[in-house]
Amino acid sequence: MRVNGRIRAREVRVIMGSTSEQLGVMRLSDALRKAQTLGLDLVEVAPTANPPVCKIVDFGKFRYDISKHSKD
Repeated sequence: MRVNGRIRAREVRVIMGSTSEQLGVMRLSDALRKAQTLGLDLVEVAPTANPPVCKIVDFGKFRYDISKHSKD
């Protein structure tokens, strides 16, 4: 799973993780700036989509939630 500066796409489809609101397709630099402004991380959740889908979330919490659901 790629996070922040490790994402390699030029454009990404951005979703707010907390509300699932779609912010649309934007340049990677703009998406990173928006996540940083909110004090959150940009996480690539669907790398094979065109353009890749990214969520703006707290990566630590996101990773915890994923591991919690995989144990159930």
